[in-house]
Amino acid sequence: MRSMRKFLAAAALLVAIALVYAVLFLPAQLERGMNKVIHPPPYSASDRARDLLKRATVIDLHADSLLWARDLTVRSRRGQVDIPRLIEANVALQAFTIVTKSPRGQNFGSNTGETDNITLLSIVERWPVRTWSSLAERALYQASKLRDMEQRSNGKLTLVRSGEDLRRYLDRRRTDPAITAGFLGVEGAHALDGKLENIDRLFDAGVRMMAPSHFFDNEIGGSSAGAEKTGLTPLGREMIRRMEAKHMLVDVAHAAPKTIDDVIAMATRPVIVSHTGVKGTCDNLRNLSDDHLRRIAATGGVIGIAYFQQAACGTDPAAIVRSMRYAAQVAGIDHVALGSDFDGAVETGFDTTGLAQLADAMLAANFNEEEIGKILGGNALRVLLVNLP
Repeated sequence: MRSMRKFLAAAALLVAIALVYAVLFLPAQLERGMNKVIHPPPYSASDRARDLLKRATVIDLHADSLLWARDLTVRSRRGQVDIPRLIEANVALQAFTIVTKSPRGQNFGSNTGETDNITLLSIVERWPVRTWSSLAERALYQASKLRDMEQRSNGKLTLVRSGEDLRRYLDRRRTDPAITAGFLGVEGAHALDGKLENIDRLFDAGVRMMAPSHFFDNEIGGSSAGAEKTGLTPLGREMIRRMEAKHMLVDVAHAAPKTIDDVIAMATRPVIVSHTGVKGTCDNLRNLSDDHLRRIAATGGVIGIAYFQQAACGTDPAAIVRSMRYAAQVAGIDHVALGSDFDGAVETGFDTTGLAQLADAMLAANFNEEEIGKILGGNALRVLLVNLP
């Protein structure tokens, strides 16, 4: 009996140690493993590139930083984005995109929505219990994290909800450049839990951009990485109509080709690709064809070029800029933007403070200063100013 009690006590101690480890250390270790930076800062760059970056209104259309257990108001040694690093890099506006579900064994070929990694992550990171079983609640919780960070940032972070918000913020930034701003997006409309009325809840929480699909087909539409890669469903068509009526941006970054076709066919506002590559320089299921590049540009939209291996067939600035050059040649220089996918469970060559290296690579690729300014943020700014509510 005494030996059994000792065994149970030892087992309880081991469980307690495991729980403490899971709460205190596992979230940080998970992120370190998922969001690696191949070449950590500091970064060298030419004076010309740094000057171009300083004069540009830099906008990045995609980062998944809200997924992780990290206070973005504090500079961190892990991950790829936080508020101090955005300010150092002169990023004027960062899209913070919300992930609510991710299938096990996630890949760019074929996935279903039968499994989910985010449930376990939400438990380990101590999200509210309501988020464990509701994707809409996960989205609302992550949106609340950014609002909380805005309140605690001492004015360093502004959450942009409207075109007027953006104009006021930019006016302030002319005399106070050591600030940054963010706006909210959602990766995959499965976050609606199948209920279109949740569009209103997300909008009220500050969300201004949403994609029909992420890594699997859902009740809204098909994914480029889905099992069937279907087009928009009737529910999906109604979602697009409701989003456009509210001046929410439709993002087709992970959409199946049929879904992209369906969105473009019914769009009355610019279509956004928040983070992608192009088949012309990196041919795979994830990246955009020349036809889609042209047709997205024809809506007045912008195409954010991502920084990870599968998007650019490389993680160095030169590989990323090759994708930008190709997209500019096919879609036009007025339709190319930054879409890093920072903190999106991807390995990148640099963190956000390395943007001057990207500017140097653009100069080496013979982009002129006006073109570089457009890619760094001018094109995205044009779309946002006109199309935000």
